[in-house]
Amino acid sequence: MHIQRGIAVSPGVAIGPALVLDTEGVVIAHRNVGPDGVEAEVRRLAVALTAAAEDAQDRGRVLAQRLGGGVAGILFAHSSLYADSAIRRDIEAHIRGQLYTAEYAVSRSLRNFIKLFEALPADTHLARMRADLLDMEKQVLGRLLGVTPTGQLPLSAEPVIVLASDLTPSETAGLDPNTVHAFATESGGPTSHTAIMADALGIPAVVGLGRFLSDVSGGDRVIVDGTQGLLILDPDPPTLARYEAARRSQVTDSGLVAVTLKDVPAVTLDGVSVRLLGNIEFPPEARGCIDYGGDGVGLYRTEFLYVNKVTDPTEEEHFAAYRAVLKELGPDRPMVIRTLDIGADKFSGASELLAGEKNPFLGLRSVRLCLKNLDLFKTQLRAILRASVFGDVRVMFPMVSTVTELRQCKALLRDVCEELEEAGERFNPDLPVGTMIEVPSAALMADVLAREVDFFSIGTNDLVQYTLAADRNNEMVAGLYNPADPAVLKLMKMVVDAATRHGTDVNVCGEMSGEPLFVPLLLGLGLRQLSATPRKLPDIKRTIRSLTVADAERVAAEALRLDTAQEVGRYLREQHRRIRPDAAD
Repeated sequence: MHIQRGIAVSPGVAIGPALVLDTEGVVIAHRNVGPDGVEAEVRRLAVALTAAAEDAQDRGRVLAQRLGGGVAGILFAHSSLYADSAIRRDIEAHIRGQLYTAEYAVSRSLRNFIKLFEALPADTHLARMRADLLDMEKQVLGRLLGVTPTGQLPLSAEPVIVLASDLTPSETAGLDPNTVHAFATESGGPTSHTAIMADALGIPAVVGLGRFLSDVSGGDRVIVDGTQGLLILDPDPPTLARYEAARRSQVTDSGLVAVTLKDVPAVTLDGVSVRLLGNIEFPPEARGCIDYGGDGVGLYRTEFLYVNKVTDPTEEEHFAAYRAVLKELGPDRPMVIRTLDIGADKFSGASELLAGEKNPFLGLRSVRLCLKNLDLFKTQLRAILRASVFGDVRVMFPMVSTVTELRQCKALLRDVCEELEEAGERFNPDLPVGTMIEVPSAALMADVLAREVDFFSIGTNDLVQYTLAADRNNEMVAGLYNPADPAVLKLMKMVVDAATRHGTDVNVCGEMSGEPLFVPLLLGLGLRQLSATPRKLPDIKRTIRSLTVADAERVAAEALRLDTAQEVGRYLREQHRRIRPDAAD
């Protein structure tokens, strides 16, 4: 038995025979043409780009019928890549300047662009471009070489678990959950389009596992644990029996839990209410918040409006997206909109921006980028304010590291309010304002920040990384990344205590809040609001309804006394088994 640990991107357990995908690329036989063949190659390129764009639109429409417009928007956005003038000019320059064939020019040009993104941590929105460009290369080369890709993988009619070096978004969109029970890849990150589609399809998935394909053959029995982020090759009998039990429980409970707990309040055994909210990225996902018993949207990521776009989204595009969510939620459920949280505003300018970024995680991202590009920022703020009259809208600024940054954001928001008032536009003048607590400096200044805002939202993913100086996608240091580390817990306790003193609401919206294992700890720290992926809400609610606040406070107090992440983790697992004996370990 061999266990490989990666990044959990879509929860659930699957057991079955492996289908190992061929990782070989296409062979480009001819690399050069004569000077008299250049224009013909340019025309061939234009035809291939147009065909690929049209196919992406067609597949997007099919996907929209299956999963809704939000997820299908990934393929619609791909169609804009084929029209991107910067990409097209670069490919044509290779044809005209180097006398390359269209095929070779596409491969050389796109590989150069891909290299720009390879150095970025996988857990960034901009890093998605690597997989998207690989997808683009495959689609365009297929047409130039006379092989029309469909996005469908050559799968068996029998249920399988797909193992691959990587999957493109187009390939993932073509997976049939009836025959593909899970997939695992050597590459990839938690915010990739492939990961988003896996979660939307409901297929357990683990990515970023590192090299493992040489250790497995087609037909071998494997286990994918999409909740814990594990791939288990050739499981031994006790492990197989344990996961078979977990899978049976999953099949039995997955449909029933959401239905039976949907309208049941998230209340502890001693009557303390906890508000459960959903994290979403695309407007259609708002329906999932309601279907899984959520009280609203605690984190609305807006980066989908920017990624893979030739131009920045307009105010009306922002407004339409926010209104779509509000229509699903109704007037009484909150919608917390996080402003732009990526390191580049669009692909065509990314190469110039990256050229000066030695360390993107410590560079120009989130509010730093927005405060450098006020027109970009004000466009989004205007749309948020205009949408605020249609429901319980709240705005949240990400990656705030100083009090000055927060005050600059608030000042800009006031300026936009004045502009809208002068223009006669309706908006909520008392729009609740919050800030993410994602870096240690913000946690240490929580007492001051709490006087400046209406609410906090603790983003545990980044808080863990910045506190421990450990990128979870870097296999050399990923072992240091642990939400249970005492340093992280003490910072969180500091934030909650500061918020309590000033009457400031506080939420947790990172992956930590979506794990039932951490629920007793979070409630014991004083949190009364959690935000997670909608599909995880029923299990969180079940845990809340299985404990008392006094019990949770004892768990938190003991966890804060421990010295290492390993000790905290063992203790929390013991308490989880005690509180939830029905849950799989």
